[in-house]
Amino acid sequence: MPAVTTLDPLFTALDTEAFTDRHLANLAAGTLAAARVPSFLDTPTCRAALNALDRLPTADYDPTRVPTPIVRFGPALNDYRDPDGRLDAGRYWRAAEAARAAWHRAGLRPDPVSVAMARLGSAWGAALVPATIDGRAVFGGTLREINAGALIHYDDINREFPTGLFDQDIVAQLAFNVWVTVPAEDGATTVWRHRWQPDDEQHRDAYGYRPAAVGHCQQVSLTPELGDGLLFNPANFHAVEPNPGGRRIAFAFFLGLTTTGQLITWS
Repeated sequence: MPAVTTLDPLFTALDTEAFTDRHLANLAAGTLAAARVPSFLDTPTCRAALNALDRLPTADYDPTRVPTPIVRFGPALNDYRDPDGRLDAGRYWRAAEAARAAWHRAGLRPDPVSVAMARLGSAWGAALVPATIDGRAVFGGTLREINAGALIHYDDINREFPTGLFDQDIVAQLAFNVWVTVPAEDGATTVWRHRWQPDDEQHRDAYGYRPAAVGHCQQVSLTPELGDGLLFNPANFHAVEPNPGGRRIAFAFFLGLTTTGQLITWS
């Protein structure tokens, strides 16, 4: 008799006019796969952000670590881990200060990251604040141009830095993306109802995992439209589908729910 796969009725993606504290809480609790606000940024704001991109110093990832080409601006903490799982602090803080200076010089008006953080803070009922390390605020608000796709992977600051990193203790992590240009088709983000397990390492592929790791798992896929804002829990395995034509550019950051109920941010 064939096996019967039972789906989780709560693992769904929803479109909403605005993010609310309930969306954030459900994503943190794992009772929602993703929440999307169509036209989170209007077309003029997207166009202004896109026009400012040539004023930001972007670079490709090291292809030996990230085999699919991804153009980026801004440091991500997990790119600065040493072999022992600790932060290479000197290198990170130099990159963070350089990125802040470059962001200021670029003069993004309106600033899509500031707009997003303000709206999410209003939804939560308290302002988002940067995560800190020894009292020092980390950088938040990267840019990613992903046209060739991204491997199946997960993001979990507590696993990436198991000995601890921030002054704040985090109980759940969310990821936010807002797109300022999108291809005519393809480029979907897929989120699987699966979190890392030791057996997944047999499917390891560079920084991510081969499809066999999630072949049996429930999933949701969302193809971005211009200005869409997306929230999901990145502890769930997720990936980006390639888009052969056009450009797919998003501003992004992480949110962490702390043990005191505060929302902190980082990249």
